[in-house]
Amino acid sequence: MNSKPLFYLAKGFFAFIGSMMLSYVTYSQKPPQPVSIAIARMTHDHVAFILERLKNKDSDLKLKGIFEPDQALVEKYSGKYKLDRSLFFDDLGKMLNQAKPEAVLAFGSIFEHLSVVEACAPRGIHVMVEKPLAVNFEHAKKMKTLADQYKIHLLTDFETSWYPSTAKSWQLVNDSSYVGFLRRVVVHDGHQGPVEIGCSKEFLSWLTDPVLNGGGAIIDFGCYGANLMTYLSKGQIPVSITAVTRQFKPSIYPKVDDDATIIISYPECECIIQASWNWPFSRKDMEIYGDNGFIMADNRNDLKLKNHDHPAELKRKVFAEDIEVYEDPFSYFADIIRGVIKMKDYEPYSIENNMIVVRILDAARESSITGKTVKFK
Repeated sequence: MNSKPLFYLAKGFFAFIGSMMLSYVTYSQKPPQPVSIAIARMTHDHVAFILERLKNKDSDLKLKGIFEPDQALVEKYSGKYKLDRSLFFDDLGKMLNQAKPEAVLAFGSIFEHLSVVEACAPRGIHVMVEKPLAVNFEHAKKMKTLADQYKIHLLTDFETSWYPSTAKSWQLVNDSSYVGFLRRVVVHDGHQGPVEIGCSKEFLSWLTDPVLNGGGAIIDFGCYGANLMTYLSKGQIPVSITAVTRQFKPSIYPKVDDDATIIISYPECECIIQASWNWPFSRKDMEIYGDNGFIMADNRNDLKLKNHDHPAELKRKVFAEDIEVYEDPFSYFADIIRGVIKMKDYEPYSIENNMIVVRILDAARESSITGKTVKFK
């Protein structure tokens, strides 16, 4: 009897069983449930980022509630994004108790960040705030204490955290020593001004308030450079801070500065931050100088590179496919909550980084008022 037909029959049978088992494994490993989220306030125009994101029905996030006492904003956003009115609450505690979200995204004033954490932390609800973490260091300390006590994640969202160019710059500075010993970082951030670019009246009402925002451009855009430098230096503590602020447009911004220069001194390097509401165009760029070369991150994708080993300047585009980076902060937040990834020390989102950022901003504000260099304690 020819055994080949039996061999092929058996081979086919086991292949069929194998495919069935693979299919079972594939379909039995269901993807994790979406992270249930809520929104605290809608006065920050960046709330549009998450509302646009939630249009995706297959999202890894599920909106359970929105705290917004301003009925005009409720009308505006419920109409624009076709949000069910039952999602809206005018009381934060009531919203958290009824909606029971796993996480909250804060889109109100910087001053309100503390109250959001005070409400969420005892309920075990994770929080992500828009930059900076807090309006001052006293608020930041209270927020960190609550986050530690109740073991919640407390993240701060910076746009430059999403940039492949930021991740690649960190790698070149810290992994490959492309620039050698870090000597100077210069960060330019800002735009023509929040009024000039058309920010909403709700956003402007606190963004240009010295209490609710903590200052003007010095806070709004000074925080980026402080965050990036703390990331690049792996949490190094400054020696001193010197800052100068200006009011080039007092008729538009009578209560706060609209231009700031901050010099952060470290034992062996310095960071110069130029934060302004007076640029002729929007910009978020960074120059990194070492004793062996430089890196210029012109935007989220474009780098200019040069060092002693490669004296001809290189222009390089870098994308998320080239370097480990999340280009979506909400996906990053969801994966942190689910334990898919673990945050590294002094990452831009981390509480450790952002406590230093707020200390730098406090010192910069003090220096700009007193006209003196402030020593870091």
